[in-house]
Amino acid sequence: MLSKRNVSVFIIVTCIVLALTVSCRKRDAETAGKITLNVLNYMDLTSPNSLGEIDFVWNGFLNQNGDIVINREDLYNEPYHNKIEAYVASGNLPDVMYVWPSGRSTSLHQNRLLKDLAPLIQKDGLESSYLPAALDPANQGGGYLAMLPIALTSTHAFYVNTELLNACGLKPAKTYAELKAQVPVLRARGYETVIMPNKDSWVMQSCLFSLIAGRFGGLGWENKILSGEAKFTDPDFVRALDFIRQLYADGVLSGASLGTSYGDSPGMFATNKGAYMIDGDWRVGAFLTDQSTGQALISPERQKNILITVFPEIEGAKLNGSTSGVLGTGWAMSAAIPADSAKEEAAWRLIKWLTGKETEAQRVESGGVATPVWVGLDYSAMTLEPLQIAIGNLGNEYTVSTCVIDGVFHSDVFNPLNDGLAEIGMGTKRPTQVAAEIQRVFDAWKRNQ
Repeated sequence: MLSKRNVSVFIIVTCIVLALTVSCRKRDAETAGKITLNVLNYMDLTSPNSLGEIDFVWNGFLNQNGDIVINREDLYNEPYHNKIEAYVASGNLPDVMYVWPSGRSTSLHQNRLLKDLAPLIQKDGLESSYLPAALDPANQGGGYLAMLPIALTSTHAFYVNTELLNACGLKPAKTYAELKAQVPVLRARGYETVIMPNKDSWVMQSCLFSLIAGRFGGLGWENKILSGEAKFTDPDFVRALDFIRQLYADGVLSGASLGTSYGDSPGMFATNKGAYMIDGDWRVGAFLTDQSTGQALISPERQKNILITVFPEIEGAKLNGSTSGVLGTGWAMSAAIPADSAKEEAAWRLIKWLTGKETEAQRVESGGVATPVWVGLDYSAMTLEPLQIAIGNLGNEYTVSTCVIDGVFHSDVFNPLNDGLAEIGMGTKRPTQVAAEIQRVFDAWKRNQ
């Protein structure tokens, strides 16, 4: 015979099971006849306007496409890349995913795990809707149109806090010699010279060293290495590596930056921990007013004191006044989706929305992108903060854009380089040692092609 307590537990459990059954049946009824898309999204949920983006981009799409259900997973930085690699290893990719044109998404491109979107672009007559570079298959890791980008990206931007410099009796450095001379003045006031957290190993290579390699190697230096005309052990590349050593030795970069996470840089710069910051053009979005709270990491009034340019001129470099640039990130579809299927049509509808006019305009206004690829946006209808205008003018601050290393070379090459740059900063390896190691892994990669 059941006790009163057991009867009560039985009744509670039964009610829960019935409730779950009703809920599942209701959900099944709501999704019956609908197409479900599994989506992996790259998003920093702590950044300003992230909630607004969810509402505008994702809820906006669902409101207009009642026949589609989206299971969306939001990840950021290394957890995102780790998850992508786990999906690749399992052979079970999401239907739609946020990807890089090469670099961190190399395995997706070179294994042709992403669907070629060129036929869909042509079918819908969208060739003239995007900047030509956005649709050039040569700009993507697999040599075909595996993804639609949302922007052109300058992976390097030199953020200058003129308010802090003025308070120290300084002006924005135009040359590296001037920048080096400011180190003791800033240090005496308790400030870092350049904020650039380098615990995340990709940051140095993508946001600074690619520019430095271009300055010492000259335009097209990467093609000479790829063709066998030059080597990583040649003097130009070794000098570029040695310049990274010099940055730490001169105190322009603090050794503590090697233990500081990438996500810490906006807060450090916003609270005047240093006079300069090196990051990509995308970082502007971290400082803007959050439309849901009305708060900004750097108020629009203070933003007027921030100059955005490129790294100062380096004596002895082949190039100066340059940046490093690459096709931006964007959206791709799993190659496993059958051609001409209802799922392909639904996934393509979502990608067109994610890279289309309304969404691109929203990203520009919210600070999500600086140089969108959609043609013909009406900037006069947008409300832009001073930093958005400054990053929009970044193209006037440089004369040429050189390659981003992880956008050109295979991960077998750039991952050891990322580690080598950190080892140079820590003083555990010499530039010549790192150069020899990179040439060795490059030669091994090339033999396997």
